[in-house]
Amino acid sequence: MAEAQSLLKSLFYGAIPESMVFPYPEVSREEREHTALLLESVRKFVAKEVDSARIDRDAKIPEAVMKGLAAQGLFGLRVPARFGGKGLSTTSYARVLEELSSLDSSIALTVGAHGTLGLGPLLLFGTEGQQRKHLPRLASGEHLAAFALTEASAGSDAAGITTRARVVGDGITVQLDGEKCWIANAPIADVFTVFARTTDDEGARPRLTAYLIDRSKSLKTGPAEPTLGVRGLALGSVVLDGVRVAAENVLGEVGRGHRVAVEVLNDARITLSASCVGACKRLVKLTVDRCQKRRAFGRAIGEFGLIKDKIARMMTDLYALESMTYLTAGLADGRSADYSIESAICKVFASETLWRVAHEAMQVAGGQGFVQKQAWERLLRDARAMLVFEGTNEILRAFIALAGMQGPGQRITDVARAIREPIKGFGLLSDFALQKARSALGRERLDKAHPALRRETVLFEQYTEQLTRQVDKVLRRHGTEIAEMQYTQRRIADLAIDLFGVASTVSRTTRALEKKGEEGARRELDLCSAFANAAEKRMKGIVASFDENDDELLKGIATRAYGDGGYPFDAVT
Repeated sequence: MAEAQSLLKSLFYGAIPESMVFPYPEVSREEREHTALLLESVRKFVAKEVDSARIDRDAKIPEAVMKGLAAQGLFGLRVPARFGGKGLSTTSYARVLEELSSLDSSIALTVGAHGTLGLGPLLLFGTEGQQRKHLPRLASGEHLAAFALTEASAGSDAAGITTRARVVGDGITVQLDGEKCWIANAPIADVFTVFARTTDDEGARPRLTAYLIDRSKSLKTGPAEPTLGVRGLALGSVVLDGVRVAAENVLGEVGRGHRVAVEVLNDARITLSASCVGACKRLVKLTVDRCQKRRAFGRAIGEFGLIKDKIARMMTDLYALESMTYLTAGLADGRSADYSIESAICKVFASETLWRVAHEAMQVAGGQGFVQKQAWERLLRDARAMLVFEGTNEILRAFIALAGMQGPGQRITDVARAIREPIKGFGLLSDFALQKARSALGRERLDKAHPALRRETVLFEQYTEQLTRQVDKVLRRHGTEIAEMQYTQRRIADLAIDLFGVASTVSRTTRALEKKGEEGARRELDLCSAFANAAEKRMKGIVASFDENDDELLKGIATRAYGDGGYPFDAVT
């Protein structure tokens, strides 16, 4: 068995670190009971005080609701008790955001943008003095926090950041000038983490520094942007016009802002995934209810095979998503030093699962789903945001593949350098190496899985070996060009996503089997088996497509479309 710092990065080597997979993580009984009480209080508050249709219509969370959220302690969920917060673990914090998202997505994202993105830099990198100054008021909800990274020309590409920090006359203070856009909570925030380049060389990847800044006359924010969905979330611009910042306002180290952004986003992707779990649960509940009440041809539509197929796939994907999310939360709570790939996988799988579930729910709802009187269309619009928040899924797939291949690529110096370059700006957390060589005795195994899951376990082992084999093949085939081979990167990423899904469901189902036995855990067994079956079909197709594909044909079609400026044909004239 290999000793490792990362579950997924180990899989790229063909090593299976079982201690990161088993046992499936659980919080203490005391924390579970405390979280359950909090969840019940939140449900009662939302049921009594929150009108989601009004929030969507007015594009604003009412002030009374914001004060009520603060009274519930929801703005200090992750803040240590000594600063007035609840000090929840990542797992319990994710569970609260899941619940909030099942009740109202705008509220969940507002709380999450504050608690994960806004507070994350201060919690992870803040000095004692910075924390004492800001955390009590941020935990109480008196102040809100925002994370200002994105610019119009710089989403995933840090080289595009134009906001600059220049040292002024005293040699200590810096002046910030620039503009950030689409920043969650910006119009209502009081404290901002702002990222600025502290190097002047144009075109090169800049060194970034994170600064903690209070709202002031020289830091201005624009109004909330009208949006497709999650309309209660205040998204706006942050304009920095000669903002003066003292050295004591730096978060982390000067020139090391990438690290601040990456670690915060790793956590944010877990909580975004949990929010998707909550939204999926609500949609499944609505859909199941619709299936039982709506009748056609003399019976409930839920009795028809094609409707059952939709429900079964929604349930299967949701079980996998929930399993992946809380295994990753457990890694964040102490099992792993590096869960960057796992959190990226969660975000990709979560947002795409939610979008599929919302789409299928709308289809089952029929005409009722298309009208604004019901919640269906609002939930569909809300779901669309998740595909682009915390990094687009296209960028994250590139990151999953390149960060995973970085270790195996180390044996070829030029390849390792080529892989590292494009991911510096959007998520590389740290170098990775196994401390022990992979066993020479044969394929590594998932020995701690329950015997009832033997078929799923063998599937995981076989395709872990396939992942390693395909990584080796593409590194040798493409060499330094691998950094540009995005079709190949997508295939590698999709293999890794399904492997993590199988590992997570096997781990969770093993726990259920050990606690309840095979009959008691029959539903978990069926869901695990169904997900593994679907994953096997996908992975088999992916492996075949490494050698037989139409990548170049599709690239050529796209290139010609660029030249034509769109679709050039007219079948009639």
